Amino acid sequence: MLIVDGTLVPTRDHAVAEKSKNYRYSTNHQVVIDADTRLVVVIGRPLPGNRNDCKAWELSGAKNAVGRTTVIADGGYRGTGLIIPHRRERGRAELPAWKEEHNTSHRNVRARVEHTFAHMKTWKILRDCRLKGDGVHHAILGIARLHNLTIARSLPRLQTEPCP
Repeated sequence: MLIVDGTLVPTRDHAVAEKSKNYRYSTNHQVVIDADTRLVVVIGRPLPGNRNDCKAWELSGAKNAVGRTTVIADGGYRGTGLIIPHRRERGRAELPAWKEEHNTSHRNVRARVEHTFAHMKTWKILRDCRLKGDGVHHAILGIARLHNLTIARSLPRLQTEPCP
């Protein structure tokens, strides 16, 4: 199972960035991680920061890269076919208990992608990218590779028996 979310990277190159909800020129990056290992699987092409996540999911190429794999996302991906949290119906005061319970587990699993963003954004280049053109995409790919290396070091090793 995979988890997807979009993150904004402040970018000074106005040719690839647009003003976004944080009032800075940013690019929107769709990041897909593995739910079990927390390794970054796919990073979509950068889009202007004013694109919403459901549109960026398709345009960035992340959707095509994951194929038919089960992917969970937040509520910003309505209508994309991804697994999103339940919403209460119009006129109802609250969700049924089983839907609340499902949303709680959904939030707990989806928090992993937010933790991945937090870990990746400790690198200064993702807090204010000064690279031109494709530079922001190459920067986030490099940071994702470094993230995967640090995570892979902490994963338990498979115990294999020596061949006779």
